Amino acid sequence: GISYRHMRNMTGLRKNAIVALHHELNRLAGPDPNNWIRQVRRQSSFLGSPFKEEQGYSEEEMSYVKQGEDALQKAVSILSNQDGWTIETVAANGDKVLSKVLPEIGKVFKLEVMLEQNPDNLYKELVGNMEQMGEWNPNVKQVKILQKIGQDTMVTHELSAETPGNVVGPRDFVSVRC
Repeated sequence: GISYRHMRNMTGLRKNAIVALHHELNRLAGPDPNNWIRQVRRQSSFLGSPFKEEQGYSEEEMSYVKQGEDALQKAVSILSNQDGWTIETVAANGDKVLSKVLPEIGKVFKLEVMLEQNPDNLYKELVGNMEQMGEWNPNVKQVKILQKIGQDTMVTHELSAETPGNVVGPRDFVSVRC
């Protein structure tokens, strides 16, 4: 779950980014396609945790956690609702890119791929190695973690890559991720 709006509206999430993501994720994987939804729902309630008071988080940090968890729950809700998705492309191996237009958000994309890997390895690659995202995602030039709040929430700075022909120059974003 990520709170930055630019990625939901960005037309730069094209086939090359999906293919790059697919190749990276193909190294990882999980046997059950719905396993990640169950894991996110089970592990994603820091706000309801009794540890928040013990950790001494500030009001500002707790507002970041709430923003990140709200974005995460919204993303899980969007992805788990199977109605209204349109197939954009299907690869020869069966991988699919689907899209859906949501009134309050705009067009969102979903990649469906069968991965033969443990979900913990996927999490480690996408979250634990987040700052290396620019190495495999052509739409991202750099990601830097500015602040970590607990184990599951962080504030990051992203620098998007230039588009071909520099139609859209690089842009900076500060995001809350959960």
